[in-house]
Amino acid sequence: MKVDEIKSIYKEILALPVMEYERKISELERFIRDFSGDDRNSVQKILQQAEKKRQEFELEISRVQKMMEIERKHSDCQYICGIDEVGRGPLAGPIMAGAVILPKDFVIPYLNDSKQVGKDLRYTLRDIIYEHAVTCAVGMATEKEIDEIGIQAANYNAMKRAVSMLSVRPDLLLIDAVHIPDMDIPQVSIIKGDTLSVSIAAASIIAKTERDRLMQEYDKMYPQYGFASNVGYGSAAHIEAIKTYGPCEIHRRSFIGNFVTEEPV
Repeated sequence: MKVDEIKSIYKEILALPVMEYERKISELERFIRDFSGDDRNSVQKILQQAEKKRQEFELEISRVQKMMEIERKHSDCQYICGIDEVGRGPLAGPIMAGAVILPKDFVIPYLNDSKQVGKDLRYTLRDIIYEHAVTCAVGMATEKEIDEIGIQAANYNAMKRAVSMLSVRPDLLLIDAVHIPDMDIPQVSIIKGDTLSVSIAAASIIAKTERDRLMQEYDKMYPQYGFASNVGYGSAAHIEAIKTYGPCEIHRRSFIGNFVTEEPV
């Protein structure tokens, strides 16, 4: 077989969908086995790459399975809901909270805190979560609510709204770093939970992607602020735009007092 044909087979294996990880590992093992007797240097290099990829995939599955240990500790609960928020720090836009109940022992490769995942993969993971989750939802607190009651209270409201929109009632809430007041569902607060729990990581992914999509829409309404790229955070260009044009409707007045006091554009 020509080297280019072997390369093509290898690329087809790597192109398998994220959730076909078991097949991908199996196909790589077979690929290495089938061509191990080919002593051409170029083929041996491909086989070395294939073995490295195989090991990487296995390590990734092991990492995600380790993130499931927290859920397994609470295996007596049928519906474990992970909760996480995004958007505490931006100067504009809402805070959003995700709530996700995953099937038990359901492995999603590359699932992690949304900040640790590249944009394209983040949206791939979002689609997987929406397709396979028992139920999931996103709750929001607007910039005006943040200004009126403060970011922490608004954060709690967004989380409560997300839970209230789930199609089944959770038996347990796993929450990144905080404890939601006035909830009648048992809670476990986990520091850096979005890197330690698959449920919280999944909530982080859907909250992040939904907020980013909303900020893309706001960018069309208020193009001078660069919301498509900064998603409301205080980049130098964003701050300069606020000073130049004044705040718009979605700027958090309680966050931009050091920059301007003008009325919205």
